This record gives sequence, C-alpha cells and structure tokens, in this order.
Amino acid sequence: MNSMLEPGMIVRHPDRPDWGLGQVQSNIGERITVNFENAGKVVIDGRFILLSPVFDS
Repeated sequence: MNSMLEPGMIVRHPDRPDWGLGQVQSNIGERITVNFENAGKVVIDGRFILLSPVFDS
C-alpha cells in the first residue's frame, strides 16, 4: 500500500496517533517523507511501517 502513496496525500502513522495527520512530501523507494501536524517532518521506512491513507479528514 505504501507504494501507492503520492505527494500531497494525507496519512496517519498506525503506531503514533499522537502525531496527528501527515502530508506525504515524497515517496522514493522504501523511504516516505511525511510532514505530521504534531511531529514535523519524519522519514518513514516503508519496509517496516504501513501508513494509513486518510480520505476524509
């Protein structure tokens, strides 16, 4: 599912709900850069974390 994430999409981190919503900045290989409301810019290793897309926030 991470491979379908595109810049601009809104996601949640399944293990860190306190981070709030995040906007995908880039998705290159297994590295997904997301700017979260409460955590700032975070690089996620898509091999270990499956981000959850949010379609209506």
